[in-house]
Amino acid sequence: MPVYSYDQPERFVAGAVGQPGERAFYLQARAAGRLTSVACEKVQVAALAERLDELLDEVLRQQGGNAVPAVTPTDLRDDDPLEQPIMADFRAGTIALGWDAEGEVVVIECESAEAEADAELAEDTEEDRLLAESADADVLRVRITPAAARAFAERALKLVAAGRPPCPLCGLPLDSDGHVCPRQNGYRSGITG
Repeated sequence: MPVYSYDQPERFVAGAVGQPGERAFYLQARAAGRLTSVACEKVQVAALAERLDELLDEVLRQQGGNAVPAVTPTDLRDDDPLEQPIMADFRAGTIALGWDAEGEVVVIECESAEAEADAELAEDTEEDRLLAESADADVLRVRITPAAARAFAERALKLVAAGRPPCPLCGLPLDSDGHVCPRQNGYRSGITG
């Protein structure tokens, strides 16, 4: 079970390659000459960013003080592209996050989708399923400061929002030539963003 562990990496970002509507999304961590890229879905990036902001807001509300910034520090903003070459080490399945109160860091764990599929095949007992899950899982584990987590979330939310514009009638993404809009009884919407 490969575990790609990064404690305070030099860089941890979400990024995408391709044109809106055809983008491939990645989480990427870099430290000490190592680079790990994890392929993921747009919804996973969006959910991770939203949950990170919620977690940080909750910690800020409960603890106050200077441990958690309310906004992204400007020196931590990262708008650079993903590092090349982009070769996915694995595809993301379950993504979990937590707060390490002792270390005052955010912990993000991303487990491979293949591990989830293998665990579903182990039907005997819950223990068998958990053993199958942990035995074959590639895992990316990243520990970052609250400020770095704010920067990650801000970038990820911008990345997700930079996709195809939504149809003003139904909210589905518009292609450059419109789309078949359910609100127009299946006719092509000529509305382009």
